[in-house]
Amino acid sequence: MANKSAYTIADQVALLKSRGMLFRDEPSALHLLGNISYYRLKGYWWDRQDDKTLHTLKSGTFFEDIVDRYNFDRHLRLILFDAVERIEIALRTKLIYHLSVGYGGLSYLDPGLFDTAVLRAHDGTLKTSHQNTIDELKKEFKRSQETFIKDHHRRYPNQDADAWKTLEVASMGTLSKLYKNLRHQLPEKAAIAKEMGLNLHSELSSWLEAITYVRNIIAHHSRLWSRNMVKTPTVRLNNPTGLWFTKPLVQAQTKKPFLIISAMVYLCNHISPGHQIKDRILALFASNPNIGIHKLGFLNDWNKEPLWQ
Repeated sequence: MANKSAYTIADQVALLKSRGMLFRDEPSALHLLGNISYYRLKGYWWDRQDDKTLHTLKSGTFFEDIVDRYNFDRHLRLILFDAVERIEIALRTKLIYHLSVGYGGLSYLDPGLFDTAVLRAHDGTLKTSHQNTIDELKKEFKRSQETFIKDHHRRYPNQDADAWKTLEVASMGTLSKLYKNLRHQLPEKAAIAKEMGLNLHSELSSWLEAITYVRNIIAHHSRLWSRNMVKTPTVRLNNPTGLWFTKPLVQAQTKKPFLIISAMVYLCNHISPGHQIKDRILALFASNPNIGIHKLGFLNDWNKEPLWQ
């Protein structure tokens, strides 16, 4: 591949103009492109192309409208990160509590409590899913700079820490895998699901995996707007205890962020009564009437569903 020459910011504006982009305030656009990269913004005008080979844009495409999309998406991600924090902390707390009370502080290390399925790890070795998760958990524990972790290393060198220390610094991805790997017959697995508002542990596992995926998008400040979700959570729930959907969802609602965002609101309703996540999302939509929220999967009378009323 040829080593392409980089474009100056002025070149970027000129390129956009040549492709049909309009500017209401070009000096502000130059400043913004110096602080938000061209390719970060590109996803927000992708649907405005009338030729995806030549990258020409539809008439009436203003750079400032693209920036509005970007800012809308940024504010949505900030709201959703609040939801992720609540869900992650609740999951962490429940895993620590139920495993420790039921089986002891080091129960997370007991292979007898976890699925025995074998997989090929990143280093090519064969391990059980549980052992692979524990290896990741120990790496996270070793990297942690928390005072109580440093104190553990000092007082108990080369000794495994109890769950209330170790899981407290685990990533959501690791916590999600640890929960999923628990043996299905364990009453504690069902108890955690029920405390989070779901009747089946498989439903919670599916939701946690999808929410972890969105959490990683948010953590990297990546785009949610008009994005297809790689992870799709279970939509059909077994006798849900809370408000959920009364009508089937179409594919555009399940493949876009709508379904995962709805799952996050549902969980927050159970673990954090009085939260403002839904209200803040609705307020964001109301204050941005020109943003196409159907690009997030919010369509087909979504606001008439009990969960969103």
